[in-house]
Amino acid sequence: MTALTTVAAVDLGASSGRVMLGSVGPGRLELHEAHRFPNVPVRVGSTLYWDILRLYSDVLDGLRAAAAHAGDPAAAARGPAGSAGDVARPAAGGAGRLASAGIDSWGVDFGLLDETGALLGNPVHYRDARTADAVPKVLARVPGIELYETTGIQQLPLNTIYQLAAAEGTPQLAAARTLLLIPDLLAYWLTGEPGAEVTNASTTQLYDVRARSWAWPLIGRAGIPARLFPPLRQPGTVIGPLLPGVAAGHGLPDGLPVVAVGSHDTASAVAAVPASGTAFAYISCGTWALAGMELDKPVLTEASFRANFTNETGIDGRIRYLRNVTGLWLLQESLRAWDAAGQPADLAALLAEAARLPGLTSLVNPDDPAFLPPGDMPARIADACRRAGEPVPTAPAETVRCILDSLALAFRRVIAGVQDLSGRHADVVHLVGGGARNGLLCQLTADACGLPVIAGPVEAAALGNVLVQARALGAAPRDLEDMRALLRATQRLRRFEPRGHGSAWQAAERRLPAGPARNP
Repeated sequence: MTALTTVAAVDLGASSGRVMLGSVGPGRLELHEAHRFPNVPVRVGSTLYWDILRLYSDVLDGLRAAAAHAGDPAAAARGPAGSAGDVARPAAGGAGRLASAGIDSWGVDFGLLDETGALLGNPVHYRDARTADAVPKVLARVPGIELYETTGIQQLPLNTIYQLAAAEGTPQLAAARTLLLIPDLLAYWLTGEPGAEVTNASTTQLYDVRARSWAWPLIGRAGIPARLFPPLRQPGTVIGPLLPGVAAGHGLPDGLPVVAVGSHDTASAVAAVPASGTAFAYISCGTWALAGMELDKPVLTEASFRANFTNETGIDGRIRYLRNVTGLWLLQESLRAWDAAGQPADLAALLAEAARLPGLTSLVNPDDPAFLPPGDMPARIADACRRAGEPVPTAPAETVRCILDSLALAFRRVIAGVQDLSGRHADVVHLVGGGARNGLLCQLTADACGLPVIAGPVEAAALGNVLVQARALGAAPRDLEDMRALLRATQRLRRFEPRGHGSAWQAAERRLPAGPARNP
């Protein structure tokens, strides 16, 4: 029987989190869910916060469930508090004791610690409106093109630089001594070791993408205290073992190492793109979609700045050159709205009905600011169609087809733009994440882009997290291309060939102007 190395991947999304158990060995890569939990923000007064202590508690429950699943006797005896149903039988192949854990999450948001290491208030949610006045303040100090030439990051009001500028002059910022991004904050509570993993640090608009260090001159010009920024660390670095009190208090293995992974979830997802060679584009599609290419160096031209493309750091120093597009948020909110109205919809049936409808009948800009907050999404989509002079969808299936056609058109624009701006050609598009389950979206994306789409793996972020941990432990291939070969050999993938309707998509582009990218 082949020995497997088993690790726990904590993967936190904007609406839910999960702890996945990954087992890696020669020619084998297995993934099992140990614990899943909601991630629900909390509004206090006029401010929207992350419920970070609830998340930390769920992470601990998930790690305990993962340890029990892996066969650790101490965890199996105790079980996760209130979560006995999460503990599954050990994976086939006898994974054995849990070897490490790693954490990835969304970008830009952070917690501030005082001089004793205590958290100074709950982290504020990137959807909070507090940065509205901070953007012009920062741009008056550092012009946008200079920010881009240093950081390569697109202009979004939710970026960390603007969140910190919004806190300027507050008692909390005056008392703060350390800034920790969300995965680093959770790792600090587990290990006591502060730091900043580079793939997430690169999303802050405070990281020098060429020097691969904090952008100290820019930080000073923006009026942000330099003392806040902890040492940077690379994916694959062992942050440290669990603190004894954490391990003993929660039934976790003594000395369990916590490994820095690609802690920005898209960095982990792109690491798990099962590509062969370099001539590929990717779409990491969930609530949000991030579409782009993997490059060896950033693109910092004025044209790239004007097009609002971003250069984020990836695994092994690769550049994730991409643009953000609103993803399945429109569909998710529509389903919630129909359910709240007493008209629950079966998604599979809706997708089948939508596939039979004429394509490109109604189109909207997915990045319309009206779609950003939660609410009655079908009504907002209908209103957007009226404003654009588009036919107004009335039935749920018509709304679903409008959403998916509109997303595919947005993907077409980004995939064309990334090739033009980077000077690189893509022969195929890899679509990973939850959107890979949606066969209609995958087919429409192939049609819109005029390129084959390879869909899967669905759990790309968790798989990338697992592989970086396993590589740090000597259990996975050292080379990223070999890691991707392992993914191709072990994961379920589907291929969608483009159908010959390029002229219809060209006409759709002329019909509906492109909009700005707005999501993290």
